[in-house]
Amino acid sequence: AAALTPALSRRERESEGAGFFAKLMAGPRCSAAALALMLGLVLAAAAPVKATQIQNLARIQGAEPRQLFGTGLVVGLNGTGDSDRFRPKARAVASVLQRTLDEMTTADEVAGARNVAVVWVTATVPASGVRVGDAMDVRVMAMYDARSLEGGHLVMVPLVERGDDSPVFAIASGPITLENPDMTRAGRIANGAQMEVDVLSQTMDARGQVTLVLHNSYARWTVAANVTNLINSLMAPDGPKVARAIDQRNIVIRVPEADRGNPATFISQVLQVRVHQSLIAMGATVRINERTGTIVIGGDVQIAPVIITHGDLTISTRGDGAAAGQVNGEAEPGLFAKLDPDEAGGEKLEDLVRALNQLQVPVADRIAIIKTLHADGYLAAELVFE
Repeated sequence: AAALTPALSRRERESEGAGFFAKLMAGPRCSAAALALMLGLVLAAAAPVKATQIQNLARIQGAEPRQLFGTGLVVGLNGTGDSDRFRPKARAVASVLQRTLDEMTTADEVAGARNVAVVWVTATVPASGVRVGDAMDVRVMAMYDARSLEGGHLVMVPLVERGDDSPVFAIASGPITLENPDMTRAGRIANGAQMEVDVLSQTMDARGQVTLVLHNSYARWTVAANVTNLINSLMAPDGPKVARAIDQRNIVIRVPEADRGNPATFISQVLQVRVHQSLIAMGATVRINERTGTIVIGGDVQIAPVIITHGDLTISTRGDGAAAGQVNGEAEPGLFAKLDPDEAGGEKLEDLVRALNQLQVPVADRIAIIKTLHADGYLAAELVFE
């Protein structure tokens, strides 16, 4: 309503929305379930944008991508294929020629060919599934010492899912394109695999249940309980509960009998339920990626009173009016930010990191300081390395 009628004041829009909702409540055909859904829509529209849909927090079990793989030969290379040091290449080439050209071909006769390379072939079946005849992109990587796959053509390769006992899911072949000129030993074949069987997602079990699997970053008891309660309040406000959390990551949802013949609508409604940020708030967590130098602080991460000395740098988090930082023992308050700028009575890690940024402390030193604080018990948070 706000987007369509920008001339209305906020108070006018709220009054108009309340009047509309009151009319709906007074309607003779307004069921409790409809009221709950309408209320959810009104609250979602009125609330600030601090909510996300369930589909961003979890996936439906049985609707996952599946990896197919195979090994094969790339031919037509301009002298950049595998050398004769690798006998599997020679045997593979001889096997192909025995089937298609001359059954008397031996591995020794083709060992010196540098226009052929043995490759690893992969394709990903999307979570939505595929049908016979659908095409998928293929990734191709050299297995031995081929210098480049540029200009090569993949000979037909059967793709399987697990191993020797797996049926053939697709057949891959086609010309290879190098996506990165600096990575000549790997390439791609657009629509290079054609499906030989149907692969459909199995989202609902024999008892009419689907399982929501929370992503790892949200897999906590509080989040599972909050999402479960929200689904029950919106999808089954009057009847028996449809959702139950069986652990901190999995939520089992019973599809109503009327929707089991075509569960897509019900599942879609569940996945589109909006969850307020407060219901999924992260605990006090610090994630560090030492390779990229990234530090991510989640939640209210507090630091106990401590004086930190690192090299020539000294920082106090005592909150007693001491200088926020010193260099070579001399306080220089103009260079430092207070670690408790709001005088809230506590020092936060984000304030410390901000001070270190202002001091242009190297990333490696920042990470070392955080590690030491955590190891000595001064950092009240979970420390995760990625």
